[in-house]
Formats: sequence, structure tokens, C-alpha cells
Amino acid sequence: MFKTLIIGASGYTGAELAKMVHQHPHLQLSGLYVSASSHDANKPISALHGTLKGLVDMPLQPLVNPGKVAEQADIVLLATAHEVSHELAPVFLAHGCQVFDLSGAFRVQGDDFYPRYYGFEHQAADWLEQAVYGLAEWNKDAIATAQLVAVPGCYPTAAQLALKPLIEAGLIDDSQWPVINAVSGASGAGRKATMANSFCEVSLQAYGIFSHRHQPEIATHLGREVIFTPHLGSFKRGILATITAKLTPGTTEAAIAEAMVKAYSQGGDPHAVRLLGNQPARLQDVVHTCFCDIGWSLHNGHIILTSAIDNLLKGASSQAMQCINIRNKFPQMTALV
Repeated sequence: MFKTLIIGASGYTGAELAKMVHQHPHLQLSGLYVSASSHDANKPISALHGTLKGLVDMPLQPLVNPGKVAEQADIVLLATAHEVSHELAPVFLAHGCQVFDLSGAFRVQGDDFYPRYYGFEHQAADWLEQAVYGLAEWNKDAIATAQLVAVPGCYPTAAQLALKPLIEAGLIDDSQWPVINAVSGASGAGRKATMANSFCEVSLQAYGIFSHRHQPEIATHLGREVIFTPHLGSFKRGILATITAKLTPGTTEAAIAEAMVKAYSQGGDPHAVRLLGNQPARLQDVVHTCFCDIGWSLHNGHIILTSAIDNLLKGASSQAMQCINIRNKFPQMTALV
């Protein structure tokens, strides 16, 4: 059994991770931690998340001495703020732990990326260089040997899983940037209440126009520029991305289907992408599941892709669990279905 810790366990993603680790036949949930100053310290996690009652009633311990805590762990899941993950990951890595970071602290290499988009200077350049991007369906070989996995953002997951097969197959025309419009539920802003994510205040609206930190993450890992506009919706969870792209001349529906099937229907290890063909993806089909549903339609040399995920699962916790499974040679969907 792999002794597994969750740091930042009080949030929505932390709760999902706790349930998955509890259900996993090869992982032992050895500790749940929050910051030393957290108001949730010493409360049972089930008091915050009622769905865990009778399953996981472990207390949320204050993280006072990360180095000592690291001695008790084989696997560490960081469901923490970017700056916190940036500080904690090297501590756990130095003790030989496998670290799966759900923040943006190790996702993108670039001299000005972290000061510009995250507001801090990156101080762990060696680990940033070694970090493997955890897009599970695409980076299996690298994840399988990684000590540090940077789990992708929720919007980047939905967008990349739809676009990547077509880019890899040379079916997207470089003369026109793909346009990604994506709507997320309010849980993407976290559990802490603010005016910005209060249900009484939320209206369907665009935000972060030309400035959202997920745009360079998407562009970096796709290897091309995109136009990305996130939207906040007045619902709890899920992301629906609608993506418009120009196709290379002569691209047919058969070529699109072949590229998608080649990307996601090969090999014997089941994964979390479901192909819908010309049916549009719907949030109601993916919320509370680990799946990404992808549909597409062609017209006059253009394609519209729809991609739907649960932002707390495939956009965060269940993708982290896929990466743990890949890294430790477990079936990829263990504890997920």
C-alpha cells in the first residue's frame, strides 16, 4: 500500500481526492492537511463535506512541519494555492515522495510566465524543468517515470483533449488561430465565498479576456497560439468548451473521425475520453464523472468541437488519480469508475 497524503484537503478538490484515495485498493489515506492558520484545522473532513460521512471522517491536521510529514508519505497530492505548492513541492520531492500538484506552480516553463500570470518569481527551476505535464491520455510515457507531475488546469484539459488529435494529424490550418470559448461552474473559483462566485451575484459573463493564465498554458502545450475566453456560469460544476477552428484544405469528416479514433480508441488501457461523433457534448453527461466527452461538426472548411468535463474531476482530482495510476502501473481508471 502506498501511503498517500492530501495537502489542502478542505476544498472541493481535496474532498474528491480523499474519496478516491479511500476507494483505491493500492493507496492508504495516511493524512489530510490544511494550513496551520486554517479555520478548518482539526475538524473532520466529513464535517465540511457531508458526502464523506461514514467513508472518510479523518481530521484535517494543521501542516506545521512539512519535512517531518514527508517522512510518512510515498505519494503527496497538493490541492493548494500556486504559491503554496511552489514552496511545498520541493520539500516533499527532497524526501523521495511522488508529488502530484494540482496547482499551476509547475505547468509551464518560461522566463516571465510566473511573474506575469501568477505574481511570483519561480524559485525551483530544476524541478520546473523536470516536471511532467499530466495530460493523462497524451503523456503516459513521461508520467510513468515522473517524480513530479503538474496536473493540467481544468480549461486546458477540456480544450487540449479536443484539439490535440487534430493538430497532431495536421488537420488544423495554421493561418487561423483556434477560438476557444469555455463556460465553467462557480466551483472552479474554490470553496471560499466571495462576491465574485456567490450564486446571488453570478451572471453568465466572460472574464480574463486576453489575460487569463490558462491561455498560455493551452498554447504552450498545444504548440500554437489560440484565442481563449473563459466564462463563469450560474451552475455549480462542469466545463463546456466550444472550439472553432479552420481545417486544412480537403479535410473530410472521415479524416476527423480517424484522427480522434487513433488518439483515443487504441490500446488496451481504458481511459477517460469518450467520442460522440457529430453529437454535441453536454454537461449533464459528465458532471460527477471522470470523463471528457468530445463531439464535432464540420461545415465549409471549419470545425466546431464541443468538449465537456467536470471541472473538479477530469479538470482536477480524477486526472490526478489517473496520473497516480499510470505512474504506479495500476489500471488507469482504478478508483474512478
